[in-house]
Amino acid sequence: MPQVEWSASGLWSLGWGLVIVGVASGALIGLGFHAEDFAGGYASWRRRLTRLGHIACVALGMLVMLVALSPAAGATGTLANLCFGLWRLGAVAMPTVCFLSAWRKPLRHLFALPVLALSSAAVLTLALLQRGESA
Repeated sequence: MPQVEWSASGLWSLGWGLVIVGVASGALIGLGFHAEDFAGGYASWRRRLTRLGHIACVALGMLVMLVALSPAAGATGTLANLCFGLWRLGAVAMPTVCFLSAWRKPLRHLFALPVLALSSAAVLTLALLQRGESA
């Protein structure tokens, strides 16, 4: 079975893609924000998770671009491959789970996936930095 190579270079495209999706989704959902009862009202689960989803796109997009700028971005090998793959997984999964949870509340149990992916990616990034693995 061929192994997928996840380098830091693709994080730029992912990051900008997430920022664009975040801004576009914010503009789209913002069309209804003037209505007090939009998505169940300001404090409703649906509205809060929708807002969180669009902000997660922008924030995680910027975060993965920051990882691409870090000294860890030059690292290679299994640990780096896992690290950059987990950043991709978590950055896409977090806003996806936010939007899915806004749609169907029981799907909130899926939050473990992006939380574990992003937490692990952050720890692995630190490990790469501590090991001094860079190009």
